[in-house]
Amino acid sequence: MSSTTTRFLLIRHGETEWNVARREMGQLDSPLTALGVAQAQRTGAALLARRPSAIYSSDLGRAQSTARIIASALKLEPIFDPRLRERHMGIFQGLTPEESEARHPVERRAYRADESYVIPGGESAAQRAERGFACIEELAEKHHGETVAVITHGGLLMGLLERMLELPPGSGRRFQKPNAAINSFVREDSGWRLESWGATAHLQDLRTK
Repeated sequence: MSSTTTRFLLIRHGETEWNVARREMGQLDSPLTALGVAQAQRTGAALLARRPSAIYSSDLGRAQSTARIIASALKLEPIFDPRLRERHMGIFQGLTPEESEARHPVERRAYRADESYVIPGGESAAQRAERGFACIEELAEKHHGETVAVITHGGLLMGLLERMLELPPGSGRRFQKPNAAINSFVREDSGWRLESWGATAHLQDLRTK
């Protein structure tokens, strides 16, 4: 790899119990399911050939658990950064979409319509993307010319995709974000380039969501 190129392997955490129940986690937490643990193990094995020099992670429990499993396979020590957290979902946290709609219909409509909407008690999608992208840009400078693994969340991945490729806010919702998928981006002198999105070949027969 060129010394002017930095590769990021961005990975969503493994499946959690609340993923299965369709409950909004935000910055609350839910443990990995048995499938989620298996996904993290498969991902760690898959990353061996990519030889990342460092692994960073959101400090939320589900990401930490995933990162520790992957880091063990890579013989690296994970570094946790709160800027890689999922969006704080405020009044929606812990609720299913149906429960959110029933309890907070006005706020739910505003949430769907505007990426800059600050959820009561939480934050906006724009705020999430801003802190996450600032973290990744900082890591690109720190690890110039290296390969870096980052364990984060589906929503933040969406925001990073939009920022890196200069897509309109909210357009990332069209892209699937499977648990434990590997998303590869390259940071070059000219900017960001997407290599692959949603790669799940390493999960093979494991069910993905």
